[in-house]
Amino acid sequence: MINNEKLEELFLELSEKTDGALNALGEEYSQIRAGRANPRILDSLKVEAYGGVSRLVELGNVNTLDARTLVINLWDKSLLKAVEKAILQSNIGITPTNDGNVIRLSFPELTEETRRNLSKQVKKIGEDAKVAVRNVRREAMDGVKKMKNNKELSEDEAADAEDEIEKEVKKVIEEVDKLIESKSKDIMTV
Repeated sequence: MINNEKLEELFLELSEKTDGALNALGEEYSQIRAGRANPRILDSLKVEAYGGVSRLVELGNVNTLDARTLVINLWDKSLLKAVEKAILQSNIGITPTNDGNVIRLSFPELTEETRRNLSKQVKKIGEDAKVAVRNVRREAMDGVKKMKNNKELSEDEAADAEDEIEKEVKKVIEEVDKLIESKSKDIMTV
């Protein structure tokens, strides 16, 4: 369909950036706890270990004991205190229990007010993702205009490219809306 190399490059960049925005949104949503124990909430946790900083997943296993409890089983038990300190310093809002062998994280039942606040946070993060996608659209549209002004594209080709950009961005924004709705529903479900 596209026979212009610069235009193909522009669409490839558009696709990469919109995919990146969706992936970043999914990653942020995985960090928001919905009242259930989810090991992904600890994916970004960094622990001071062995004279450097390591990710928790490199130091042991994180398993779900039940719907509200995570168990962290470290390969080196001497790191229990360091992991406990890292969890306390993180912003997950859970106090770890260290029994000298494993660390347990018990997730409390979320109150209605907390659920509403988390739902608002989910919507704000989603709106930020939409803004990022719209910025990507603006960059792509500017690229098409620049090509048109440089006589690299005809008026018709530029109009077709702009329509294609709009379709792509509309699809991505609909996907963001689905993610927002899904995560909000997940949070509000008791």
